[in-house]
Amino acid sequence: MALTDSSTRIRTGEELDAGAVDGYLKAKVSGLSGNPVISQFPDGASNLTYLIEYPGVELVLRRPPFGRKAKSAHDMGREYRIINQLKDAFTYCPSVYAHCTDESVIGSEFYVMERVKGIILRSDLPPELNLTVEGTRALCHSFIDTLVELHKVDYNACGLGDLGKPQGYVQRQISGWCERYDKALTPDAPHWQQVTDWLKANMPADYPTPSLVHNDYRFDNVILDPDDPIKIIGVLDWELTTLGDPLMDLGNSLAYWIEADDPAPIQHMRRQPSHAPGMLTRREFVDYYADRSGIRIDNYDFYYTYGLFRLAGIVQQIYYRYYHGQTQDKRFAAFVKMNELLEHMSLKVIAQSSL
Repeated sequence: MALTDSSTRIRTGEELDAGAVDGYLKAKVSGLSGNPVISQFPDGASNLTYLIEYPGVELVLRRPPFGRKAKSAHDMGREYRIINQLKDAFTYCPSVYAHCTDESVIGSEFYVMERVKGIILRSDLPPELNLTVEGTRALCHSFIDTLVELHKVDYNACGLGDLGKPQGYVQRQISGWCERYDKALTPDAPHWQQVTDWLKANMPADYPTPSLVHNDYRFDNVILDPDDPIKIIGVLDWELTTLGDPLMDLGNSLAYWIEADDPAPIQHMRRQPSHAPGMLTRREFVDYYADRSGIRIDNYDFYYTYGLFRLAGIVQQIYYRYYHGQTQDKRFAAFVKMNELLEHMSLKVIAQSSL
C-alpha cells in the first residue's frame, strides 16, 4: 500500500479544460513537455486541488469551489502571495510557480505549486507506519512544535505585515463568524444562540503579541516525510491565513482534536488520528503548546468553544452550497448533522466551564 497521498478521478462537475491548462502552464513553467494527465485529490472540502502530471514533473493546481462562495474566501492571489513570501522563513511551504488571474482559462482564478510528496494522515494511522505509542507521542509533539514555529515567524520581515489587522481580532472573529453563520443558515440547521451569547459575554482581550494565524492547522494539512514519518516536511492550505491572536489559532486546531474517549457520534466525524494511543489529550495539547510557546493559558474553554463554532460555520457554508444544489458532492449531505454535533460539543464545554 502506498502511504503517500494519492489523487483519483475528477468528480463530476469539477473537470478542468486540459488543453487550456496545458497552454497556460507551458507558457509559465519551464521544462514541461507532452500532454498533461489531470486527476483530483479527493479529500478537500473547500478549494479544489488537482494533480497535473507531465513526464518527469508533477504540479498541483488550486482553484476555488464551484457555486456560491463567501465574499472574502477563496482568494487565490492572496494564498499564492502568502506561500511565496513565507517560504524562506517557514520552510514547510511548497514552492509556487504561477498565479492565473484570467478566469477565461478554466472559469476562475487559480495558482500552481510544486507537489510535495509525502504522507498525509486522515482518520486513522496507517498500520504500515509501525508507530509505537512513543513514536505517536513524538509525532504529536512535532505537529504542535510546527504550529508554535509558525506563530513565532516575524511576519513583518516576510513582507506580510499588511495581511490583517491584529488589533480587535478576537471581537472581529466572534462577530464575523456570527454574521457568516447567519448568512449560511438553512431551515434544518441549528441556530447556536446559546453558544454565541456565551462567546460574546466571555471574550478575552487579544493576546498582546500577534502572530500569523494559519486558521486550518490539522493533521490532514501537513505532509510527513515518508522516510521519517515523525518529521513534518510540508504545511498546506493557506487560504485562511491572516494576522491575529495565536490562541484563537490554537482553538481552531483543538476543534478538530477528537480524543479516544469522546462519544461515538463524535468519533464518526473525526478526520485525523488524534484518538490514537500516544496522542495527547486536548488538555495535554494545550499544556504542551503553552510550554513551547511561552504563553500562559489559564482557561482554554473560550478558545476551544470558538474553534468549534467557527468549524460549524465552515461546515454550514459548505452545506449551504449542497442544500441549494450548487455542488453535487454527496460527502456534504451529512454536514448539517456534523453541525449539530459541534453545537452539542460546545454546549457541553460551556456547561463545565469555570468562565
